Amino acid sequence: MENYSYWFLLALLLLGLEMATATFYLLVLSVAMAMAGLAALLTVNMTGQLLLCALGVIAGNVVLRRWKKTQIPQDVSLDVGQPVQILSWHDNGTARVMYRGAGWDARLDGQGEQESADLPQDCVFYIKAIHGSCLILTHHKPH
Repeated sequence: MENYSYWFLLALLLLGLEMATATFYLLVLSVAMAMAGLAALLTVNMTGQLLLCALGVIAGNVVLRRWKKTQIPQDVSLDVGQPVQILSWHDNGTARVMYRGAGWDARLDGQGEQESADLPQDCVFYIKAIHGSCLILTHHKPH
């Protein structure tokens, strides 16, 4: 088999793996391998093929990283809006809640210290924000 056949087979293999993982990084590798295969088809020597493949990987990663920074807001938390179960209220108005199978410290949003007797234990609270390891709770589900 010719050199270009190996490059194109590797490109197809990586493309198939990309379809299974959807990371886009394997797509960059696949495109770089296809570029090297095209260079091999045009009878460029092996050094040129490897150099073109490496440049394709580097350029593709730079472009992909810049694109991803514009697509995903950095301050979005997947925890916001999730319901929590109150385990207990402390005397200073903070609570211990169960979330993701673990106990967390929490406090109600916008409220100072309250007596623990005034705070309901059986109603549903939602995560509004996370400050360090403390969950900020609200009665209304944030959007």
